[in-house]
Amino acid sequence: MSKILIIDDETQIRSLLARMMELEGYEVCQAGDCKSGLKQLELHSPDVALCDVFLPDGNGVDLVLAIKKAAPNIEVILLTAHGNIPDGVQAIKNGAFDYITKGDDNNKIIPLVSRAVEKARMNIRLEKLEKKVGQMYSFDSILGESKSLKEAVQLAQKVAVTDVPVLLTGETGTGKEVFAQAIHYSSKRGKQNFVAVNCSSFSKELLESEMFGHKAGSFTGALKDKKGLFEEADNGTIFLDEIGEMAFELQAKLLRILETGEYIKIGDTKPTRVNVRIIAATNRNLPEEIAAGHFREDLFYRLSVFQIHLPSLRERTGDIKILAEAFVRSFSEKLSYSVTEMSPAFLAALSQQAWKGNIRELRNVIERSLIVCDGSCLDVCDLPLEIQNSHYEQSDETAPGNFELSAMERRHIARVLEYTKGNKTEAARLLKIGLTTLYRKIEEYKL
Repeated sequence: MSKILIIDDETQIRSLLARMMELEGYEVCQAGDCKSGLKQLELHSPDVALCDVFLPDGNGVDLVLAIKKAAPNIEVILLTAHGNIPDGVQAIKNGAFDYITKGDDNNKIIPLVSRAVEKARMNIRLEKLEKKVGQMYSFDSILGESKSLKEAVQLAQKVAVTDVPVLLTGETGTGKEVFAQAIHYSSKRGKQNFVAVNCSSFSKELLESEMFGHKAGSFTGALKDKKGLFEEADNGTIFLDEIGEMAFELQAKLLRILETGEYIKIGDTKPTRVNVRIIAATNRNLPEEIAAGHFREDLFYRLSVFQIHLPSLRERTGDIKILAEAFVRSFSEKLSYSVTEMSPAFLAALSQQAWKGNIRELRNVIERSLIVCDGSCLDVCDLPLEIQNSHYEQSDETAPGNFELSAMERRHIARVLEYTKGNKTEAARLLKIGLTTLYRKIEEYKL
């Protein structure tokens, strides 16, 4: 049930308003002055306050500021016996939902309160969503205990509170966008837009249009003005992934934004100003790209005011178990599966991999393993075939189990199935056994 706070020093008016609100199904609390109104606000946490302008110990227009400071989500409707434009304007500036005259606008109060209640509820939902997003993209969401990762996180936390450009380097799949989001949401721009663009996903012409926008008629197909991603990110952050793939000609435009905060749209003659923080990322060696003439040296120095290298998964193998456990929990919940454990052999197989695709590859492997798993515990047989083979090949060859004929047969059948890309008929032909026999062995060895 929504709560309404009525602040008015006239008992009869207060009682009348309270009766009207109760008949509409609202819970009502009352106060006769500013001080007791703030006390009721603290005790009852109302959704909407109906407040008189002239109160014994203050002015309702000024009280709006105090109410909004104490409870930002509440909506305040000011009531006055003698309305005037300056008070109304100031009330709205102070955060009031509306400003109405007593008597003349009585028929407007009920629908106005209803709209104010909806707005207050929306404020609460938005606050919860912002809090959830902040937690989702905070530095706490970056999992791992390795020294190299912690050093990268500490650097990112230090630079987040500033407004300088950041260059994230490292292999593909190391979590550069996750770092960029954490930097953004931990900064003073955290409530503004975070816009991500992959520079390798577009042709030069399309990337220029996407990033900087264009004017109608500037080229064939440009039927109307288009805002670019830099405009969308105004007052926020733009994340330029794979910056090393950006066409050389566009790099000059990006340099101008970094230096002057403005650029010229395609087909325009006037500059567009933006206030944007730039976070760039690359898996390329930019000094080598500069030497080869593919990347501007002046742009590199402007982008890399603060540079953070993200370690590959091979450099932080101790974090594989932590990441795998998090992915298992996440996918089990998402897919409504009951998988909760990983066998020691499964974890051993994960730790033996090179993980050229880093965290992204590990994530995909865990998701795939969960889908094929029949029980509540992930085992080696749930992993992709190439990882199973690699695991068995890397196992201690002097282990007694590896001398068993069945273990050798299992590895050989797995290799042949990998060679035939899962074609069992072709695998049976190469192994010179019947297809029924192959199916039985696949079942027996859990291939």
